[in-house]
Amino acid sequence: MTTVLAASADAILGTYRRAPMELVRGAGVELFDAEGKRYLDFVAGIAVNALGYADAGLEQAMRSALDSGVVHVSNLYRTSAGERLAEKLVEHSFADRVFFCNSGAEANEGAFKMARRWARAQAPAKHEIIALRGAFHGRLFGTLAATDRPQYRMPFRPLAGGISIAERDLGELESVLNPETVAAVIVEPVQGEGGVRVLEPEFLRGLRQLTQERNVLLILDEIQCGYGRTGTFWAYEHAGITPDILTTAKPMAGGLPMGAVLMTQAVADAMQPGDHGTTFGGGPFVANVALHVFDRLHDAAMLQHIAEHGAWLGDALRAMAGRSTKIRAVRGIGFIWGLDVTDAAKDVVARALDLGLLVCSAGEHTVRLLPPLVMGRADLARGVQLLEQAIG
Repeated sequence: MTTVLAASADAILGTYRRAPMELVRGAGVELFDAEGKRYLDFVAGIAVNALGYADAGLEQAMRSALDSGVVHVSNLYRTSAGERLAEKLVEHSFADRVFFCNSGAEANEGAFKMARRWARAQAPAKHEIIALRGAFHGRLFGTLAATDRPQYRMPFRPLAGGISIAERDLGELESVLNPETVAAVIVEPVQGEGGVRVLEPEFLRGLRQLTQERNVLLILDEIQCGYGRTGTFWAYEHAGITPDILTTAKPMAGGLPMGAVLMTQAVADAMQPGDHGTTFGGGPFVANVALHVFDRLHDAAMLQHIAEHGAWLGDALRAMAGRSTKIRAVRGIGFIWGLDVTDAAKDVVARALDLGLLVCSAGEHTVRLLPPLVMGRADLARGVQLLEQAIG
């Protein structure tokens, strides 16, 4: 079996350094490898598996989605599931229109196109996209240019033009937001890959005011921090603002690939048939499952669970930091946390794996925690205990 697995791994392009074990089963908030070892999951498929594993409701939604026998028909034809999901997203957000796609990077690429389409009608030279220091928006050509990771960017230069990165500072943004040339600013309310940095509500409110004054669109990337992870369904709710465009993806369809771009009517009006497209986005099977996930995560009791248990988790992590000289900072909100550690993050991740805890990194010295949103207090406490052992 080991030889077969090794050969299979060699056939996959090595863009990830994968952990050595083979995961074969999941139940609740745990995963099991081929040898029977169990792992408490504080990664959730990188913020995807919000409902954990073998969730009865999610499994039933998948079975029900197959009942019609229609998995895919393309967007040349209407099907109801995607339309009903779009209605729910519009009803429970700032948005007037929704575009479905298959991933977060696709959603951000689409958002860039929509912003430029809108901007060209405002001023002939208006096209620039500004991202912030620490941002991660994807690895496609447009999104890579908006991602502040030199090691990701350097091998692929020249990157897409008209996209640049500014400091997380309102003073600098005032100087670079030229209303004649800048189409949009893209921001993660919580910078996940950039070290789990929660942008201050005051900063977001100031940026929203500045973009409105300069006739610049505000794009919020909630691919990792949206859909309940911060304790409100949308992360922007903490700041009391609304964007012009929002991108979401990871947990939307319970592990099936799905993303979306939400937008105001003003942005939607700029887009014409043929300006953008997708073969698979919003297909009937995935959208039916996504309807179930939306209802589960938008439920008031679920959001209260995340807010309360997330606050407890933050207190527990800060208490752990107070006991350890190896933790330099703790940042986060809800069920998304980052710990700056003195050791290399990859070493902490490896030691946690040996102890039966799955965590991931967000930079060379930041350990990132993304538990399934259904995780209860006892499992959160067990994870904190194992993490403290892994940090040492």
